[in-house]
Amino acid sequence: MKTTVLTMKNVPKEDRPRERLLKHGASHLSNQEILSILIGSGTKQDSVNVLSNRILMHFEGMKLIRDATIEELIAIKGIGTAKGLIILAAIELGKRLNTYKPDGPYVIRSPEDGASYIMEEMRYLSQEHFVVLFLNTKNQIIHYQTVFIGSLNASIVHPREVFKEAVKRSAASLIVAHNHPSGVRLQGVII
Repeated sequence: MKTTVLTMKNVPKEDRPRERLLKHGASHLSNQEILSILIGSGTKQDSVNVLSNRILMHFEGMKLIRDATIEELIAIKGIGTAKGLIILAAIELGKRLNTYKPDGPYVIRSPEDGASYIMEEMRYLSQEHFVVLFLNTKNQIIHYQTVFIGSLNASIVHPREVFKEAVKRSAASLIVAHNHPSGVRLQGVII
């Protein structure tokens, strides 16, 4: 008995991920379809859909893939170094797009401006980070610094460390904030 591998050639053209991307846009694709496009092709034994599904199952959907390593990826049957590196590059590009900050001075006009400046970078941290945004007289960010990295649920910082850097930078004001790794809350104070 001969076994047949389901390949993209067996899938109707209008249902293939690349064609769906062209017709409907990326936002209409499933995570599996996006991964299928990234890895490009399957193996002799498994279709690209099977491989992308295997990746998602390994990382519990999208939950853990953000922190994937090349070793974890190539340990998945059918994913070699080349496919693993493509996935890692896509993950890194996504991280950079999420934390992209426009060139030029970033002005803080409200607490929301401060939070949006640091939120994406701090959202997925696994330890508490105590960060400070140092501002000039026009409320433009002149420096951003992680002053202390704590444990899962605590971050102890001495005011001396915060104000030493503020004086060094000639900051007119500052915003301090810290994350809660157990949740997505971000707390901050404007000084």
